[in-house]
Amino acid sequence: MWTLSKIVDGDTLYAIDSTGNSTKFRLIGIDTPESRHPRKPVQPYSAEATAALTSYLANDTLYIEYDIQTVDRYNRALAYVYDADKELVNAKLVAGGFARVSTYPPNVKYVELFTRLQQEARSNNIGLWGLAIE
Repeated sequence: MWTLSKIVDGDTLYAIDSTGNSTKFRLIGIDTPESRHPRKPVQPYSAEATAALTSYLANDTLYIEYDIQTVDRYNRALAYVYDADKELVNAKLVAGGFARVSTYPPNVKYVELFTRLQQEARSNNIGLWGLAIE
């Protein structure tokens, strides 16, 4: 069990383990619109994605599941994050239209689930899939 310490954006957060160590996590298998990229402008629906992640982790308790590769090239821990009810937050973000599927082998454990949820969100114009961006 981990305790949320800070949300960076819709797919990145900091959490503290039971020994008090802080870790920066990047959610595996998804990508949310950019709000803090050093070379990109703020993208549409980034604030909503960040708010959704904040809401999903509102009680500050989270659980972490790793895949094959545990750290990315930016030294962020790569994880599937579960909320206090042990619901997969990565999947909730995709289902709510706050995130797109973005997988990088070998971390593909939930690619089929994420793809199905994205297709459903897109078909129903949920979240970012309902935006009229030209």
